[in-house]
Amino acid sequence: MSDLAMRNIQSDELHVYGVLRSERFLKMEGLSKEVPFFIYHFPPSWALSVKEMRDRVHTKLQSDDGLSIVEINLYELAVDLLKKRGVWDRLLGLEQTMDKAEFREVLQGMLDPHDHLAPAIRTHLEDQSSDMVFLTGIGEVFPIVRTHTVLENLQSVVVGRPMLVWFPGTYEYTQSGGHQLRALNLSASDSYYRAKDILEQEA
Repeated sequence: MSDLAMRNIQSDELHVYGVLRSERFLKMEGLSKEVPFFIYHFPPSWALSVKEMRDRVHTKLQSDDGLSIVEINLYELAVDLLKKRGVWDRLLGLEQTMDKAEFREVLQGMLDPHDHLAPAIRTHLEDQSSDMVFLTGIGEVFPIVRTHTVLENLQSVVVGRPMLVWFPGTYEYTQSGGHQLRALNLSASDSYYRAKDILEQEA
């Protein structure tokens, strides 16, 4: 099922919806003490179609199954944090004049997952009870924010409910490198072994 040549978005949608509404997923069964993190990885070229698919799945889970979902969009969260700190407009100006590598470093410091993103997500989740969490907006914040560092810092934040990461790129296992996240299918890859590929879960 994870072989891209055998995949299409319609079959992915049916499978993802089936897993998300299942008792096994909702009760986080069969995790062997692992964190309840799941990844739906997809070709970046599918981004718009996947957004529509995610909206349909979200609506069906709510209307047909009575389930509640909290969606955390990393891009919207990052912009909100920068605006609250009063630096958003200044950063827009700096982007025009500063060296790209330096500008990225400045942003990475301001959006450090441990110091800034994870605490903001913790507050967001404390304010809203839900059956599951969707983590989105990953492609929009790459490479300023790397998915593996966010997930590592959310292991003690997203507890008591499963989380599905909507990941534009690949999440695959290789004999030499173990589990690798490759955002937007670019050359850089990050090791992260604790999440499960939702396409390999039973519906």
